[in-house]
Amino acid sequence: MSQIQNDIQAVAALKEAAGSPWDAINPESAARMRAQNKFKTGLDVAKYTAAIMRRDMAEFDKDKTKYTQSLGCWHGFVGQQKLISIKKHFGSTERRYLYLSGWMVAALRSDFGPLPDQSMHEKTAVASLVEELYTFLRQADARELGGLFRALDKAREAGDAAQEAEIQAQIDNHETHVVPIIADIDAGFGNAEATYLMAKQMIEAGACCLQIENQVADEKQCGHQDGKVTVPHADFHAKLRALRYAFLELGVDDGLIVARTDSEGAGLTKEIAVVKEPGDQGDVYNSYLDCEEVSPEETAEGDVLISRNGKLVRPKRLPSGLYQFRQGTGHERCVFDCIEAINAGADLLWIETAVPTVHEIKDMMDEVRKVHPDAKLVYNNSPSFNWTLSFRQQTFDAWTAEGKDVSAYDRDRLMSAEYDESELAEAADARIKTFQADCSREANVFHHLITLPTYHTTALSVDNLAKEYFGEQGMLGYVAGVQRKEIRQGIACVKHQNMAGSDLGDDHKEYYAGENALKAGGAKNTSNQFNNI
Repeated sequence: MSQIQNDIQAVAALKEAAGSPWDAINPESAARMRAQNKFKTGLDVAKYTAAIMRRDMAEFDKDKTKYTQSLGCWHGFVGQQKLISIKKHFGSTERRYLYLSGWMVAALRSDFGPLPDQSMHEKTAVASLVEELYTFLRQADARELGGLFRALDKAREAGDAAQEAEIQAQIDNHETHVVPIIADIDAGFGNAEATYLMAKQMIEAGACCLQIENQVADEKQCGHQDGKVTVPHADFHAKLRALRYAFLELGVDDGLIVARTDSEGAGLTKEIAVVKEPGDQGDVYNSYLDCEEVSPEETAEGDVLISRNGKLVRPKRLPSGLYQFRQGTGHERCVFDCIEAINAGADLLWIETAVPTVHEIKDMMDEVRKVHPDAKLVYNNSPSFNWTLSFRQQTFDAWTAEGKDVSAYDRDRLMSAEYDESELAEAADARIKTFQADCSREANVFHHLITLPTYHTTALSVDNLAKEYFGEQGMLGYVAGVQRKEIRQGIACVKHQNMAGSDLGDDHKEYYAGENALKAGGAKNTSNQFNNI
């Protein structure tokens, strides 16, 4: 027996026990409302989605083609529409997640206005967005099931038993729009206790996976900008443990932690690590510092000195008080960060790179996997990369190495539109197309995400609409450029009243008031113009 049939029987038993005051209560209507509200709390969501990610990780270990993907979002409606579109085009949400970008929250959801990705936005804004996203995804479930319930009623009224059975099967096997969210907790928004408190809010809102970076919280920079400052491993690992304790306290035992290293582009540290014994984490961290050997006579007032291999050395210190790492150690530090993060309990890794190249990611992950063979990576397919230029240059360089004639191309001008239809551009696009699959196969990348896609797509679509609508096309700019395309592509929100819950509200009115219900979906509802689409 399906869950909805179980609920019908359960409510029917409650109705019988309650007696005549419940005469107007329809057990099937109540069971339908339960089905449309499968997840009662954010913790229900977090537990459900954590299990999905764990299952997907196990499947990926068996088959590298089964990597997962997500797109970043900054509003519940945006996340909802992604999942509705995914179900429409692919029939399932399998291995498709959502990513919650701290950059996007800072730029679009702060009371201070647009901010850079430097942890200056309100701490609670991230948890609020997690909650908002799941509110919209749960409403997507309610809307889809509502349509099935109405279709079921019509089939019953028509006496079409076969159609009724088919629709009932769709209801019984309904796949939720609720999927895992990988949520960006930046550098923890303070010390380890602040990280723990923030993590609890995010988990209670529904986040099953938290991504944290090894930068100094009060010096945090976007991973694709200069000026990044990392912390010693002991500091970072305390925050990893704070996340784990938050998951365990709330009963989300499968909760996932993504440990991100920004060391590839971070040339600075705020602290010299504590060394307890030669060769420990702190000793290795300090070994990357840019130092000069000095004698006691060469020291000056205020100098910071450390002992290295029995010698006295002076780390290079900037006027800001920050210490500098040796040039060219970024890759080595990334590998060390990743190995130690897994030792400290991280489930997944994230390495920020300067450009998207399979071989660079593979080289680092090969080193990590010598120690942790199952180490899996989350990779940021960032809009901060100029993908077209980067892959055209990679193709140019590969062709040059192969001895192929590249005299028709200027490497410094490969972004030019004059090359858009060229053989080189076509070959570069082929590399971009397979980039995610190649990385997953070669570098064990479990999850690919684009941090800011809807930031860019919104800007592009609004630019096109403004150009047409306020220009010579007038209203045709909207009709041809937006509505007609919505209709042709079957975009759900062309019926925006339905999308906002009007039909769902009508269903409830009928549950409450029966034939006395005053419903919005009558003959004079202009949305009926879209009924045959």
